[in-house]
Amino acid sequence: MSIQANVENLLILLNYPVNESTKNQLDGIVDNTNSFYDFANHIFNLEDELKKVDATIAMSNSKPYLKLKCNSKKDIVIEDFKTLIESWSDKYKVEIEKVENKNTYYIIGKNS
Repeated sequence: MSIQANVENLLILLNYPVNESTKNQLDGIVDNTNSFYDFANHIFNLEDELKKVDATIAMSNSKPYLKLKCNSKKDIVIEDFKTLIESWSDKYKVEIEKVENKNTYYIIGKNS
């Protein structure tokens, strides 16, 4: 069974309420993220994997992107997080951008 990657399903996956405000915010992220729907279905699997390393996917409040954030302070877990997202981004050809001095990355979009 495959879950369709649409705004409402993504909001549910990311544990946001489905309302006009969150739909508008995610719509803006989709519009700003290069070829979002080319890799959107893979976000569902990524979310499952991130839970294993105390990390999440969330909507950024400072930039119009989804962000990947590791909540752990343990070096080994942080390294596993980095390896996981780098592997995911390489596999699906998704550009990510590291936030300076944080264990956070933005999903920029599909590599050209």
